Amino acid sequence: MRFYSHSELAGRHAFLSASRYHWIRYDEDHLFENFKNHMDAAIGTRLHAFAAEAIKLRIRMPETTATLNAYINDAIGFRMTPEVTLVASENAFGTADAVSFHDNVLRIHDLKNGVNEAKIDQLLVYACFFLIEYRFKPNEIDIVLRIYQNDQIIEYIPELDELAHIIDKIHTFDDLINKWKAQASS
Repeated sequence: MRFYSHSELAGRHAFLSASRYHWIRYDEDHLFENFKNHMDAAIGTRLHAFAAEAIKLRIRMPETTATLNAYINDAIGFRMTPEVTLVASENAFGTADAVSFHDNVLRIHDLKNGVNEAKIDQLLVYACFFLIEYRFKPNEIDIVLRIYQNDQIIEYIPELDELAHIIDKIHTFDDLINKWKAQASS
């Protein structure tokens, strides 16, 4: 048998996919909720791409309290770089929405489009990835973390001990993963 190629679908994922088979047990309401979340995530991806481009081009938005406008304008004002990948190791890395390091101050801003309240933990991890990658100790620099969500800005200054705890966990878990990888390959 010669199978159809479907090359136009290469790299795409269907909402009703076999690998995400839970939908076979949904009713229409549950399907709608999940589809709405899926569409919201797609819009969020597009908004992040738009914001990154506006920041790169230094295109300011009208001065309002709207989440997207405040995020873009602040990132431009703080001379931030959008979509920065921070790497502690091959097992521990991630891409932060906007980052700057000037005058011994690390700033990490995160744009959130969802309605569920965001937690600062993700930004703490990014800060720790930065500290490890660029070989700073938590007490050597100042760190300012911000979440932009629901037309509000939540600013957080991390404590040294919480950063040290996360850094220790990154190193410990990274060592464990490397050990397990070595065992699996031998």
